[in-house]
Amino acid sequence: MDDLFSQNPTSPEPRIRQLRTELAHHNRLYYTDAAPEISDADYDKLYRELEELETKHPEFDDPDSPTKRVGGEPIEGFQQIRHRVPMLSIDDVFELKDAEVPETELIDFYKRLQKGLGRENVEVTVEPKIDGVAVSLLYRDGKLEYAATRGDGTTGDDITHNVRTIRSIPLSLHEPFPSIIEVRGEIFMPNEGFAAMNAERDEAGLPTFVNPRNATAGTLKQLDPRIAAKRPLRFLAHGLGAYDGPELASEDKFHELLEALRLPRNKPVHHVENLHELLDAIRQIDTLRHQLDYGTDGAVVKVLTRSEREKLGFTSRAPRWAAAYKFLPEQKETRLHSITVQVGRTGVLTPVAELDPVFVSGTTVSRATLHNDEEIQRKNINIGDIVLIEKAGEIIPAVVRVITKHDPNSKPFSLFDHVGGKCPSCGGPITKEEGFVAWRCLNFECPAQAVSKIRQFASRKALDIEGVGETVAEALVGKELCRTPLDLFTLTEESLGSLNLGTGTEPRRFGEKNAAKVIEALAAARTKPLDRWLYAMGIRQVGESAAKELSRLFASLTELTTSDLLPAIGERGLKDTWLKANPVNPKKEKLDDAEKERRKQIATEYKPRIAELTEKLAPYSISPELGGVAAQSVVDYFASEAGRHVLERLGELGIDPKSDNHLPIATAADLSALPLAGKTFVLTGTLSIDRDDMKRLIEEKGGKVSGSISAKTHYLVAGEGGGSKRTKAESLGVPVIDEEAVRVMMA
Repeated sequence: MDDLFSQNPTSPEPRIRQLRTELAHHNRLYYTDAAPEISDADYDKLYRELEELETKHPEFDDPDSPTKRVGGEPIEGFQQIRHRVPMLSIDDVFELKDAEVPETELIDFYKRLQKGLGRENVEVTVEPKIDGVAVSLLYRDGKLEYAATRGDGTTGDDITHNVRTIRSIPLSLHEPFPSIIEVRGEIFMPNEGFAAMNAERDEAGLPTFVNPRNATAGTLKQLDPRIAAKRPLRFLAHGLGAYDGPELASEDKFHELLEALRLPRNKPVHHVENLHELLDAIRQIDTLRHQLDYGTDGAVVKVLTRSEREKLGFTSRAPRWAAAYKFLPEQKETRLHSITVQVGRTGVLTPVAELDPVFVSGTTVSRATLHNDEEIQRKNINIGDIVLIEKAGEIIPAVVRVITKHDPNSKPFSLFDHVGGKCPSCGGPITKEEGFVAWRCLNFECPAQAVSKIRQFASRKALDIEGVGETVAEALVGKELCRTPLDLFTLTEESLGSLNLGTGTEPRRFGEKNAAKVIEALAAARTKPLDRWLYAMGIRQVGESAAKELSRLFASLTELTTSDLLPAIGERGLKDTWLKANPVNPKKEKLDDAEKERRKQIATEYKPRIAELTEKLAPYSISPELGGVAAQSVVDYFASEAGRHVLERLGELGIDPKSDNHLPIATAADLSALPLAGKTFVLTGTLSIDRDDMKRLIEEKGGKVSGSISAKTHYLVAGEGGGSKRTKAESLGVPVIDEEAVRVMMA
């Protein structure tokens, strides 16, 4: 540092400016061009030098400094930004399955362009369709002024605080720049970054994300920008909104401008002059897309020149000059050489196809789900067959159908025979319950079930025991420290801290610091409310909503397991379900006299009993979220060996979970005290908080949250996206409100 100041005896400002310029240059090379010039160590050295200078000389502070891209303090909430130019969606055209010309819809789109412009050859551009989150970046005089989500196309959320942390997005444009330019594009997570982030979250005991797009959307809706700064977000530009600068006559000119301003842009962009070249470009992108570092399921086609776009115009929701061509999932043939059986959290046995490795949709696939016995038999799948596979939704490998039978005379596959009638994990008995297609292991101490049950028990929606993810759960079960989730409460900091998460040759200790966090979370879990405990137990048919309704009806777990109310709910529901499924005079089925008489006798017995139970249950106003099947499932669980074991162990631990929303028979006065009582909400789109947390807030204020819209829905709460639900709400006359409106109602 002394040498630095001897070179600049009057002021460090020139060196600070130089370091900022160098770091911005290296950020662009690393994050945008994927062509770094220096090592990570050399970059860190420059970064630390700038950080130290800025700390010593706050008078030269600059909010656009590379050191400021770690995120500031959390914000209060999202402001709304009205787009200067509407962010319209693009109409989809689809590749057709088993069609003589799979590109028929794309060809029809091109013919509409020909007709609209009155000529045979229409120049268009073709580029990969990025599966990310649409955003708009507005630069004024070369500086990033704001970033906004698409929202409803007219108004979006201000996400500038999160976007400023994304290093591939320049905060200042390279000169010369237009006075105003609004760049549209996609924020996404690269596939490798997403996989690494999920692995880290699982190891830390945090819930993993389903796919990169969901992870990206959730990150951008965080109020704390420090979260976004830690996640591997990238940006690629592909469109233009508001603009005040030299004329951009074509899409080619726009991409040249992006390069000059050093804004990262989507690549490759094919410039084609006729239908033949268009189809060739589409096929090239279909091949290329599996090598890209982001998800893509199609290609975007746009008319080249802006004057021709103006001539073609818009529909009410989309431009006539653009279309998104959606590819079919890639399918490949391979040999199914064996079938293995996995045991899930609830004991369900799931068959999995073991395949000769084949490259599909960008990855090598060697396993695919077969779902259950019935699915295997319906598709006539057997070991040794040549099968066709695809990635369902470009994510989950699945067997589509059999191409060639290995042995045409082979017997249909039987899961029961395949495993010898025993659970492949514990050797215990398996059974198939009436009305279900799945085989199930009945041993509640089955090791395979133990791992997934511990994960469920420790998950954020359940008892929120941070630090206990799949890796830790597997180690605990493998070292025989836990046979059931409640064994977690017997762990000590010493036993947890020394837990080996690695192998014998490459050990990796869990560590005392992590162990202390788990023990602290377990202590907090003891007083978690009843609904969280019920959800944590993983009782079949009992999700969050049913657990919440149970905790409304019962003050404690002890009351729930000793009351005659729950068996009554189960009995009424099951009898009612049987009557609906077995009518005496069915419309689509012809019964013989004996069956008709049997149903009549059962109906005669059931109907008065249902009426009696309905009268008994009427004062409780039981929500449809707790149906008869769910109620009976709870009754059966606590009557089973596993359920009795849970109650016994909870008694030994001195835990009797209590309800935090106990209100079994609500009076008018009770209801009037709850601002959302009697109101049903549906949630859609991305909200500022996790959707589960919003659901809990609404329920705590007396409201109900449903998964689907009907005429009985009172409000649709819409965040970013949610197009289909929004459309249905409008058609049914259901008011569409934003998150802020719900919070006002709660207050």
